[in-house]
Amino acid sequence: MPVQKKKVLLAPLDPVHDIGLKMIKRGLEQAGHETLLLPPDYSHEEIIKAIIDNKADVVLVSRTLGYGVAEILGKFIDLAEAAGIRDRVKIGIGGMAIRPELAAELGFDAGFGPGTTVQEAIAFVEGREYVPEEARGKKVKRDITQGYNYEFKNKSIEKLLDTIVDGILDYVSDKTTAAIQRAELRKKILEVQNESEKQSLRMEYSKLCDETVRAFYESGKYREKTRPLSYSELKSLENYVLEVNSRMNPLKLQHIEENPVVFIQYGTGCPFMDIAHIKSCEAWGADGVVHFDPSWGARTEGFFEGYITHEEDGSVITYENLKGIKDSLSPFTLWQVRAHRGLNTPETVLLAGKIGADLTKINIAYGSLGGGTDPERLTVDAVSAIKYAAEYNMPFDVVTNEELCGVPAYKAFTGMLIVSKLGLRLGGKPILQPLFCYSPEVMVSGQMEDNYVDFNAAKIMCLRNIVNAPIWCGAPIGFLTQTEDRVQSSLMTALHASLASSLGVDAISIASADEAFSGGPISVPARIDTLRATQSAFRFFGKSDIVPTKSAEKWAKEIESGIEKVLESVAENGNFVEALYKGLLGSREEGAYPGRAGRGTVIRV
Repeated sequence: MPVQKKKVLLAPLDPVHDIGLKMIKRGLEQAGHETLLLPPDYSHEEIIKAIIDNKADVVLVSRTLGYGVAEILGKFIDLAEAAGIRDRVKIGIGGMAIRPELAAELGFDAGFGPGTTVQEAIAFVEGREYVPEEARGKKVKRDITQGYNYEFKNKSIEKLLDTIVDGILDYVSDKTTAAIQRAELRKKILEVQNESEKQSLRMEYSKLCDETVRAFYESGKYREKTRPLSYSELKSLENYVLEVNSRMNPLKLQHIEENPVVFIQYGTGCPFMDIAHIKSCEAWGADGVVHFDPSWGARTEGFFEGYITHEEDGSVITYENLKGIKDSLSPFTLWQVRAHRGLNTPETVLLAGKIGADLTKINIAYGSLGGGTDPERLTVDAVSAIKYAAEYNMPFDVVTNEELCGVPAYKAFTGMLIVSKLGLRLGGKPILQPLFCYSPEVMVSGQMEDNYVDFNAAKIMCLRNIVNAPIWCGAPIGFLTQTEDRVQSSLMTALHASLASSLGVDAISIASADEAFSGGPISVPARIDTLRATQSAFRFFGKSDIVPTKSAEKWAKEIESGIEKVLESVAENGNFVEALYKGLLGSREEGAYPGRAGRGTVIRV
C-alpha cells in the first residue's frame, strides 16, 4: 500500500544548528514527501505562522543546545495549542538534550535523542512503527566459504601437497586411537534411546579414559575446582537468556558488504559467564563466537557429562555445556567449537556437529608443535576429526599459531596448507587462518620495524597467489601489538581490522582490550571497547584501501618460495609425522617443540 504524501515543516528552534534537519529533509524528499526547512533564527511565533500558512501535516523541531530547553519547548507547545493547530498537526522534537520522556512531558508527539536515524524520523512522519533493523540492516548468518572453489593457482605447490597428503592417508590407514574409539561410542550414547544401553556404553567409554574421567563415570567424582551447575543456576540462566533476547537490538559492525565477519572468543570456565559475555558481544555487533578450551580438558583422555563449571581458563567441553551455549545464541551468530589440539579432537568435532555448530578448528602442525599434543597422535586423530567435520558440513579453520613460538610464516603456512589439502581430500571445507600479529619472527627479523601493514599484507597476498580459498585472520588480529592501555589496545585492534578488510579477507577474530595482553580476567566493557573501535574503523575507511609498500609484494614472493622449499623437503622425507618430529615445519631453535601429550598411544589395527 503506497504511503500518503505529507507536508513536513522542519524548524530549527536553535540559533545556529540545522544540519540534522537538512539530513532528514533529504530523506523525506527521497521518500516522496514535501518539505520546507525554515531558517535557524525564526522565533516561536514565526514558526507557528509558517505551519498555518503552509498547511503542514507534520512538524519536526530540533533543539541542539540544552540550557533552558524545557521552558523554550514548553512555550512552543503552548503557542501551538493557542493557535488551534495542535490537534491536527503532529509535532516531533529532536536534539542532543532530548529524551522521549522529556518530549512526552512537554506535550510533543515524539522525542528523538542522540543516535536518531533519518529512517526513524521518516517512520514518525508516515505514522508507522519504526523497526530498527530496517535502518541498520537485519543481521544474517554468513557462510564465509561461499564463492570459493579451492582451485590452486600454484600448481607445483599443489602437486607437492597431493604427494604429502597421499602419504598421510596411507600412514593413518592402519591406525586408530582411544579418542577415535571414544568418539564412536559418544555418537552411540547420543543416538540410543534405551537408558540401560546408554549406561552400558558409558562404562565402555570410561575404560578408554584416564583416571580423572574414569572416576567421574564410576563414582560421580569431579576433578578438583570443577562442579556441576545447580538446578536453580540453570533456571536463572534460562530466564536470563529469555530476558536478554526479548530486548536485544544488535548492532551491525560492517559499514560495507566487503567488511569481514567479526568473531570473539570466550572461555571463562563457567557456562553462565560464557553466555553473558556472548550476549553482550552479540548486542554490540559480534557476528561469531569461538568456544575456547585450552585447559586441562585438552590434556585429558575423555570428557565428563553434564552442565559443568570450573575455576580455570577455558570452558569445559561436554554435550550439555555446548548445547546450552548453542541454545542461547541469536539466529545470526556463527558458532565455532575449537578442536585443533588435545586428546579429544575427534569427539570435540563430533559433539560440535551433533549440536549444530557452524565451524570447527583443526590444525595438526600447530597442535603438535605449539599446542602440546604428540604429532603422531594428533595426525591420526585429525584425519578422523576432519571426516566428522565433512559429515556434519562444518568448515574448519587451520590456524598458524606456531608463528607465536617464532616459527617463520613460510613454515607455519606450509603446515596450514598441508592440513587444508588433507581436508579437501576428505571432503571438508578448510579456511586459511594466518596470524595478523607482531610475531617473534618479525621481532627478530625486523619486517615490522617501519609499519605493521606490509608483512601482514604479504601473508594475504601470498595465500591468494597460491589458492582460491577463504581467509580468516585470527589469533586474534593485532596480537602482541596491544598494551595494557585500553585505548591503545582497542585502536590497534581496529587498525588491524581495517587492514584485513582492505585486503579482502572473509573474517577476523578480535580480542577484548584487556584480553590482548593477558593482564587478568576478561571484562565485558573491554570487549565492547574493541567491538566499537572496529565498527568505527570500518565506517572510517569504507570502500577506501590501505595501500602497502612494495615490500609487501617482495615478502609475499619470499614466503611463497619458502613454502615450496619446505614442501619439497617434507615430500622428500616421505613421512609427514616424521617431518614434524624432525623440525622441518618448525624447529626447536624456532620455538617449536613436538608435544608429549598422547605420545605412544596410537593403536595399530
